[in-house]
Amino acid sequence: MTTAAVETLARAIVYRTRGSQHGGIVRLMSPGDLGEFLKPFVFLDLFGFDTTGGHKGFGLHPHSGIATLTYLIEGDTLYEDTTGEQGTLLGGGVEWMRAGNGVWHTGGPAPGVKRVRGFQLWVALPASEENAPAQSMYLAPSQVPQEGPARVLLGRYGAAQSAIAAPAPINYLAVQLKDGERWSYVPPAGHTVGWVAVNEGALETGDDRGGPIGSGELAVFEESSAVIDFVARGDTSFVLGSAVKHPHELVMGHYSVHTSRATLDQGEAEIRRIGAQLRQEGRLP
Repeated sequence: MTTAAVETLARAIVYRTRGSQHGGIVRLMSPGDLGEFLKPFVFLDLFGFDTTGGHKGFGLHPHSGIATLTYLIEGDTLYEDTTGEQGTLLGGGVEWMRAGNGVWHTGGPAPGVKRVRGFQLWVALPASEENAPAQSMYLAPSQVPQEGPARVLLGRYGAAQSAIAAPAPINYLAVQLKDGERWSYVPPAGHTVGWVAVNEGALETGDDRGGPIGSGELAVFEESSAVIDFVARGDTSFVLGSAVKHPHELVMGHYSVHTSRATLDQGEAEIRRIGAQLRQEGRLP
């Protein structure tokens, strides 16, 4: 097979973005833009804070209709949520919060931590779970399974399967490659949604338009079940998402994404109820 023939088989990149920066947060995907194309993946932040600059973390805030998955690349963080969970999540660990019908949560750097880095992802839930009771799970680094260079944050890759019960056919992987290392991702059957976001280094994929996918950049692949081939340029770390496309509309509130106006109203009513209770307890102004 000729080099030209191999190049024509590369899975095409159809969109690239460096998002918008707000302080230490780079918003790479939102429900109102790429989330519509990449659903069930509807939101992605790449965050990095130097805590000596006074960053105190995120105050109590609500969600409904979605699940959030926070992957800590670096830096231990404190967490608390209205399911009753609280503690410390270690760097390399994973927070899974199925907001369902409504939840409030908060997080911030643990004492003595100088830097926090990671990705926060929102996943749109199917109608059967969007108003289910809230549920949270916190995984230590040792509880995140690995297959080859990929840590399985959600879903299954090879023999490695996340302890988190994925709400739909979804894979979300954190991958580390050495300079020049090659790796191919074979999506499961039906996973036509695919994207990567690079934290460090750069990736070549065979689609060389625009050059390698660089640090801080998200690349969206054409909807297809085709293999995605990677070559690292420099030591490279990135997250990859693939999924069966979410079949529902995205109906949005301020902190929520649902499949209909009625289910959004139900979730927002629960958010207000929990908020009122938190105010009575003096935990909200």
